[in-house]
Amino acid sequence: MEPDIKSTGAEAQPSLKTDPSGAITPAGGEVWQEYLTPISEFLKKLPGSLEKFYTEYKDIIIIVGIVFAAFITVKLMLALLAAINDVPLMAPIFEIVGIGYTGWFVYRYLWKAESRSELSHDFAALKAKILGGASAES
Repeated sequence: MEPDIKSTGAEAQPSLKTDPSGAITPAGGEVWQEYLTPISEFLKKLPGSLEKFYTEYKDIIIIVGIVFAAFITVKLMLALLAAINDVPLMAPIFEIVGIGYTGWFVYRYLWKAESRSELSHDFAALKAKILGGASAES
């Protein structure tokens, strides 16, 4: 009960047409050369261009770098403070220390008139020392 299969002597032969290389499809190595030449020329000019850009915009680059570094520093400090704040009992302890120091400062420097004048004198001396003004007597 096998099916009857008739075989003909002709088998399908694939026919491939090869077109010669032309303007649309350049031959072999020319394809890569077409892309590599502009890249190579760009890379040759790159160090000079970067040097010219840096010398022209040096101040702006430094300012942007400082702002970026300050931003990263602030983000790290906030992350550190958040981590410390998550530790149990650390936040209340820091609050108590801050309140205690504020109370001591008010009692020591702001409570009486003579201590306020002493604080004012010390502040003026520090300001003169930093800003380079007339030196205050100690």
